Amino acid sequence: MNIRGLFRAEQTRRKALVQGYVVPDTSRCVQCGICSYNCPINIDVRRHAWLGEPVRDSHCLTCGECVARCPRGVLRFESTNLFQTQN
Repeated sequence: MNIRGLFRAEQTRRKALVQGYVVPDTSRCVQCGICSYNCPINIDVRRHAWLGEPVRDSHCLTCGECVARCPRGVLRFESTNLFQTQN
């Protein structure tokens, strides 16, 4: 991979983190709590997964720790159109 490709991948990752939120796949969650344990600001991500709700907490840093630490791959980032302009 060349240097431009590396920066493009990093830019895409940052865009997903800034414009997205964490969404659980409730059917795969076993309620282990690893996601909540690894959240740096103590959001109960496990509860969101149990209820099938996206983590739309205003304090969420979208750091990706919960997504990265989930052993079953239950959590993912999903884009939101919150910052898009309306035409």
